[in-house]
Amino acid sequence: MSIKIYHNNSCSKSRIALAELTKSGEDFEIINYLENVPSVEELKAIVQKLGIRPFQLVRTTEKIYKEKFGNLNLSDEEWIKAMHENPILIQRPILVKGDVAVIGRS
Repeated sequence: MSIKIYHNNSCSKSRIALAELTKSGEDFEIINYLENVPSVEELKAIVQKLGIRPFQLVRTTEKIYKEKFGNLNLSDEEWIKAMHENPILIQRPILVKGDVAVIGRS
């Protein structure tokens, strides 16, 4: 079973995680999630595997979050939809293997 890495090459943490995966010798698949946006169902599955609420996957430091979502109190479903429609909001990198997922941050 290979690892999926939801990757954004402009993110230093994502590049570090990709380099570590490459060194590990593990099989992995790179998903450039800004180009291949995860479906709503895929995002729900990722959140479930992470064991978090959807809002915890949102990058609150992004400009679009501050401008469009910062003052909103959205439901879990609405946050999933917001991340699907604005994938820059998704924390990165996310690594998924089977039923387990982690956000690759220190």
